[in-house]
Order: sequence, then structure tokens, then C-alpha cells
Amino acid sequence: MGCNHDCENCSQSCGGEQDLHEQLNQYSSVKHVIGIVSGKGGVGKSMVTAQLAVTMSRLGKAAAVLDADITGPSIPKMFGIHEKAKGNELGIFPAVTETGIEIMSVNLLLKEETDPVVWRAPMIVGTVKQFWTDVVWNEVDYMFVDMPPGTGDIPLTVFQSLPLDGIIVVASPQELVGMIVEKAVRMAEMMQIPLLGLVENMSYFMCPDCGKKHVVFGNSHIDEIAEKYHTRVLAKLPIDPELAAKADAGQMESFEGSYLDEAADFLMKLET
Repeated sequence: MGCNHDCENCSQSCGGEQDLHEQLNQYSSVKHVIGIVSGKGGVGKSMVTAQLAVTMSRLGKAAAVLDADITGPSIPKMFGIHEKAKGNELGIFPAVTETGIEIMSVNLLLKEETDPVVWRAPMIVGTVKQFWTDVVWNEVDYMFVDMPPGTGDIPLTVFQSLPLDGIIVVASPQELVGMIVEKAVRMAEMMQIPLLGLVENMSYFMCPDCGKKHVVFGNSHIDEIAEKYHTRVLAKLPIDPELAAKADAGQMESFEGSYLDEAADFLMKLET
């Protein structure tokens, strides 16, 4: 009771140093796991997750998305996935997109895509764990975990249960969001999860008529936050109507933008 997950400075002998990671399905292979986190909803975390998976796939890496946003799953729609997950005695098989990205989401298990997930926390937590333990992931180089916003049960479960290489925090430019971003960053610090970097979404809008860059949501504070926590800004993404249209149409893989190429290049350094 009252645990703040800061085992290093804790006087209790509760076994906090023990490995709490869940066992990956025995028929699976996943080399790197990256959590995509946001302090609040509506900043484009799922969009960034999908773009990272697509970018890695284009670079020749086997990419996957574990959609841990159980009550607000949007990953299947972005990729045009409407099929239901199948399985056998070996486990559950993820859906595979046109370019070979593997996806597992609660929407692949619901009778209807629009059915609400009205579950209590223990059932949601158990489902996230099963996406790791019961799904047969096929030789994945980079798995991106799309987490729900905030610092509640699901982010905590992912931090404790999956062998994360680190997290990427997604934010938007408003100063208030900057404060909320720091909450997510500090949670990662408490859980001793590496912070790989920050991505600012909706950073600016490039006017197609005048060619000028407009900061629609105010001046950015992401560089200040990155400096404070000794991390890096991996990307500043624009408001791009074409990208939004592709996501709505389930055609993420056909978007030709390269906004996250530098971020992908950085993540591939994890292999060295």
C-alpha cells in the first residue's frame, strides 16, 4: 500500500528488485520493445505509433504494434484492419497489414468494431499482459506499444510487465501540455525506464498558399523539457491534412512523408 515504485530509496523488504516481466509467448520473437506514451489524450500518440511502425518497415525492419489502449483502440482503423484475430493451440495470431506490420488490438477481438470496452481495470490489465504472453509474434525487430494517456494502471502494467528498451513521450506545444509531459517523464524515471526522447506533434502548420510556417498552438516548449531531463527531441511533426486523411481512410502505409526518419535512425542504434 502507498508504494511509489521508487525501489532504490525504499526501506521496505517487499522484493521490489525482482523481475516482474511477463514471459513472452514461447513461439514468439521480439527483439526491441518501445513504449509510446503521452501525459494526456488528444496529442496524436497513436498517430506517432503508427508512423514509427511504417517508417521502420520501410527501412527493412520487421515492425509490430501492440495496441495497449484497450478502451480507445485506433490502430486497426489507421491500417484498414477489420478482420478478427485467429488462433490455435499455439496462441493468438496478430493481424498483418499490407506491408507486413503485425498488429494486435482489442478491436480484433470484439464482435463489432464500435462495441465499447466497458471493463474494470483488472480485466484491462490482464488483456494487455495476454497481448504479450498469448500472441504469436513472428520475428519482430521493433514492437511499438501504443499506451493509453496518463500515468494509471495500463502504463504501470506495461512498465512492469514488458521488457521495454525505453519510451518515447508524445506532446503538443501548449505550455499546459508541457507540464503534463513532465508527469509522464517523471513516472518513467520512477520506474527506471529509459527515456529515449520526445516527439512534438502538431508543432506547426505549413501554409500551402503562402508557404509560411504557422505555430497554431503557440510557441514550442519541447526543447526546454528535453534539456531539463537530459534527453533529445526526436521530431517536431506538422499538422498535415494529408496524413490525417490517410489515417481516416485506413491507408497509413501509403503516406509518403518522412517526418520520423531521424527518430527511426536513432532507434536503430539500439541494435549496436
